[in-house]
Order: sequence, then structure tokens, then C-alpha cells
Amino acid sequence: MGLDDITKKAKDFLDDNKVKDALKSEKAEDVSDKILDGVADAAQKVTGGKFDEQIENAREQADKHVGDQ
Repeated sequence: MGLDDITKKAKDFLDDNKVKDALKSEKAEDVSDKILDGVADAAQKVTGGKFDEQIENAREQADKHVGDQ
């Protein structure tokens, strides 16, 4: 299975209406916030704060796509 196959399967999965509904739920919002906060904090520590603004912008963009807020 090549990268194109994996990408297509992931896209098909994310296009499913049940998956879309689950990703827009309040529970998904809570889980995603915790994960995104943890990843952003780790990235900021690794970069020594040098890219805090870019990391926060990326976190906000990701958050717009998961959950209900």
C-alpha cells in the first residue's frame, strides 16, 4: 500500500458523515483541546519559545477543524 492509497483511505474516512459528526461533537472538542495544548506546549519547549507565535497559530487552525467550537 503506497502513500497515495493511505491518503485516499484517510480522505474517504474523513468524508464519511458519521465521522464528520463525531469530529464536530463537544467530546471531540474537549479531547482535541487537550491534545493540541500538549503538542503546542511540547513544540514550544523544543524550540525554546523561538516560534511561539507560529505554533499558536497552527494550534488555532487545527482546532477550527475538530470539535464544536
